[in-house]
Amino acid sequence: MIYKRIIFTLLLICFCVLANAQNINIIPMPKKAELKNGFFTINEKTTIFYNDPQLEFLAGYTSATIKSLNKFQLAVKQGNGTQRNTQGINLIIDGKVRTAKEGYLLSVSSKEITIKSATSQGLFYGVQSFLQLIPINGDRKIPALEIADEPRFSWRGLLLDVSRHFFTIDEVKRLVDQMVIYKFNILQLHLTDDQGWRLEIKKLPNLTKVGAWRVPRTGLWWDRECPKDGEEASYGGFYIQEEIKDLVAYAAKRNVNILPEIDIPGHSLAAIASYPWLSSSKMTFKVNPGCKFYGIDDNTLCAGKESTFEFLNTVFTEVAELFPFEYIHIGGDECYKGFWKKCEDCRKRMNDNGLKDANELQSYFIKRLEKLLQEKGKKLMGWDEILEGGIAPNAALMSWRGMEGGIAAAKANHHVVMSPNDFAYLDLYQGDPTIEPPTYSLLRLNKVYAFEPVPEGVDSTFILGGQGNLWTESVPTFRQAEYMLWPRSFALAEIFWSPKSFRNWPDFISRTEVHLERLSQSDINYSRSFFDAIITPSKDGSGNLIIQLSTEIEELEIYYTFDNTYPDHHTPLYKKGEKLSIPKDADTFRVITYRNGQPIGKIITIPLVDLAKRVK
Repeated sequence: MIYKRIIFTLLLICFCVLANAQNINIIPMPKKAELKNGFFTINEKTTIFYNDPQLEFLAGYTSATIKSLNKFQLAVKQGNGTQRNTQGINLIIDGKVRTAKEGYLLSVSSKEITIKSATSQGLFYGVQSFLQLIPINGDRKIPALEIADEPRFSWRGLLLDVSRHFFTIDEVKRLVDQMVIYKFNILQLHLTDDQGWRLEIKKLPNLTKVGAWRVPRTGLWWDRECPKDGEEASYGGFYIQEEIKDLVAYAAKRNVNILPEIDIPGHSLAAIASYPWLSSSKMTFKVNPGCKFYGIDDNTLCAGKESTFEFLNTVFTEVAELFPFEYIHIGGDECYKGFWKKCEDCRKRMNDNGLKDANELQSYFIKRLEKLLQEKGKKLMGWDEILEGGIAPNAALMSWRGMEGGIAAAKANHHVVMSPNDFAYLDLYQGDPTIEPPTYSLLRLNKVYAFEPVPEGVDSTFILGGQGNLWTESVPTFRQAEYMLWPRSFALAEIFWSPKSFRNWPDFISRTEVHLERLSQSDINYSRSFFDAIITPSKDGSGNLIIQLSTEIEELEIYYTFDNTYPDHHTPLYKKGEKLSIPKDADTFRVITYRNGQPIGKIITIPLVDLAKRVK
């Protein structure tokens, strides 16, 4: 009898845990959350109360979001709702709340909802969790619960590359609106590169008159035709300074800092096309449209001429005035130094300063830049190449070529943002390359969710947090940007906010599916590639091609064909671990996933000759 009671108790605990997971569909998962009995029902008489004038925007924001979800407007009033209206939603700044700066307490009972924090930032994130609890199916019932929450990392970032393809201010604002739902607080704008200069610098008008425009091209990146003489550069755009001020203010109200990136000394072809004297070669070049040019055109600012640093002083004076965030990102990556080695000015600079090679010349360049930014009250951040030749004394580093650069910087007592390309580059394939937009490598949702920003043996106090980067060589529209961001950014949001011990892939997928419905309701594009089959080809001992299949999530059935027909639940069902041999004279493989008798993944069609090429 005692064993039966123990088993019953364990089953009850499992049921309660499952019930919690099913009802608290919040991303990122809160640090502490407990379901209670009952529900709070929102109706037209529900009032939003706020106890501090600085919360007026947040109260209006909450009301407007509820209206977008449930089509009715809630009244907003300043005051203490707990005393005036038992059906109130209460937003309270309370200095006695003991959480981190961005932490909050959320309490839902049948009579009222109370969100408390010591700061307006924390209250904003508490509101996001509350809004995620509102059903999107018209049901106005919110489960009673208690949440105590705070973030793991202070830096929770996303990067949008607006150089390779230009996105309007309204589109960038739309991204801000999306990312704050999931508690991201940094948006890095990659404003300059070889393919476009996007920021108005009033004292250097050619940067946008020339550098913001390139000849129109489509097709695969690097396979495009280079500009022809006399061809009009009509594709591009830029932000005037008033637009940037408006964006910065818009983001600040939503607790997002805008991190500007001016990518130098490499990746500077748009600037050099605007002002040819910036290069070591002193030649005239055009803004690159996506054709091959690296090592052919000089895209690196000359490190030998003082006029280069005068140019940068002008640029960063205006940048520093536009962006109040404490950091400015200077790039520093993939700097081609071949033209420096041929440059008399660069060789003289090296001789005058005892620099033994081009790496040390780049280090000299970055260190001068750090002093320049410090004079403007800013801190320098760069990609991990700024380690080469010696890192600037107070620079912060963003590690993209794996984790090694971040580890080295942290061990040298530099602050680090982890953004490794093998976990956090959101421009990569999400599923099988046959049916995904073209790019160059693969990053599935389950691998993103396995990302850990703090490596073993590293002092976590030097890890500011992490960031996902969306480079846009193959992302020409904002709609496509959304497709690449979601749901992989759900995973990053949870990694950057929730405790490491909370990682639970099945539960995350369950919550992800709920949030994909929310994205659909808001007409936000997203990928469903994590439902697709994973095809793993190999060869047996005789050199014959064999195929194994799997999926990112459990409980999916996989159906396939070799006979040039389309697979469905009447075609062969794949058995887990099975090795499929290729029938004689077969030329095409097709596969699809099902769940509960219904197709859920996309049909993947691959010629077998192409599949054989994937075998390493």
